[in-house]
Amino acid sequence: MSLISFINPLSIEGQNLVKNSADLNSVFDHNDDLINVIMHSSRQTMSNPDIIPETIGDLAINRIKWFIERKNNKKFNPNDYDYLFNRDIYEYDVIAFHLLSQAIASKFRPNSREVRLFVESQGFLIEERLTKLLTNEHEEIVEDILSQLLTQNDLEWSFLKDLIASKKISLCDLVLDHGEIILDREEFIYSFEDKFLDRSPDRIYDILIGNSIKELILTKMIMQSTEDYIKRINSMLATVEVHPMIEQLADLLAESIDVTMNKYSSYYGNSGPGSMKIGKLIREAFPPCIANTVDGVSSGGRNDAIVLLLTSFVSYARLYPGIFGSEGGVKVSDIDSNLSITNNEILPLIYEAAENCTPPLFEDQPQEKINITAKLGFGMHDVPDLENEGETTWYTPMSCEKIQMHLPQLCKKNKDCQKINNPLSYYSRKKWILNKEGKLNSDSKSNES
Repeated sequence: MSLISFINPLSIEGQNLVKNSADLNSVFDHNDDLINVIMHSSRQTMSNPDIIPETIGDLAINRIKWFIERKNNKKFNPNDYDYLFNRDIYEYDVIAFHLLSQAIASKFRPNSREVRLFVESQGFLIEERLTKLLTNEHEEIVEDILSQLLTQNDLEWSFLKDLIASKKISLCDLVLDHGEIILDREEFIYSFEDKFLDRSPDRIYDILIGNSIKELILTKMIMQSTEDYIKRINSMLATVEVHPMIEQLADLLAESIDVTMNKYSSYYGNSGPGSMKIGKLIREAFPPCIANTVDGVSSGGRNDAIVLLLTSFVSYARLYPGIFGSEGGVKVSDIDSNLSITNNEILPLIYEAAENCTPPLFEDQPQEKINITAKLGFGMHDVPDLENEGETTWYTPMSCEKIQMHLPQLCKKNKDCQKINNPLSYYSRKKWILNKEGKLNSDSKSNES
């Protein structure tokens, strides 16, 4: 069935389609049939040629571009990418998925920003494609795909242990009976009908399970399978030469992601007071608490000042000053994909401040380098490494209230601190003031990320 591979390109149908139809030499050949499908997508806008793929390679890149735009562009028009939800595109879409998997595996690390974007985009595509199915086919296609994914009759919760371990699914999402996951309506009623004396078991089933939990499991399992698929390809590439077209696709994808992400590098920053635009660190714009920390802290507050306050402030001020105006969930590598800014600008400033402490922080507390790495989201390691990103969470900056409570010796308010509740807000506003007064040089004004 075309719908199965449209939802799950890793299905047997999808794999067979790729084996029978994919031609690596034609990845960037003009494809009239693909364009014809796009033109006949009911709501598709045709005014912007940049969003209309003319080749399978273009389609592969646009799958990721759609996700970045959808996630970041407040003026996003879904009709610009309506073709992604036209089931007639399934053959080209499945091939594009597998091409993307190979390209990403060949160029990027398994835990890279690019892999995360691909996996997340696949999840969102599945969710939206399912919502657009007709009612009479929706349940049928979900059941068909689940029957392929769930290979056990008695489904123990441990079958989904990888999803639970990666936090894609929580045990709280599932209905369990003696460790067995209940998805079937009749099985639910048989197991629990005597527990709902004043309510209809059918109604409770619809509330607790219904289509929503089945779709959640389906989506997360395909996302996990996509991650695993990329890892398998990556391990195979150690002994197999990458096709030139795959290399070309990987390079174009990397360029497209950088360009599209950079469009939103200010994270909706504005040009007025409190601008959140990304740029080089401006020490003159540091609030008093941060400036005092950089100058050096005595033994009483060294650890918290460097590890908790300065590390979070400097990293977000340089990479993501608009964190508090966003939905969160961003990692350092989403902005600093190869960690060059982290290693060449952020860590040196933190280490400088640590050296300025009395006594120097790492002289008698060398383990604090590990804690700094952890606060940046790279786990308990000596230095940040993309392989370890996500083991811990990128720690957000302390509020002014917490600084006053835990590090009062650093809080020396000045007139610019009025009506400010976080050092990042101070920094962004002060940068705007300095720029308005013409006190920033051209390098400081750069939005380079």
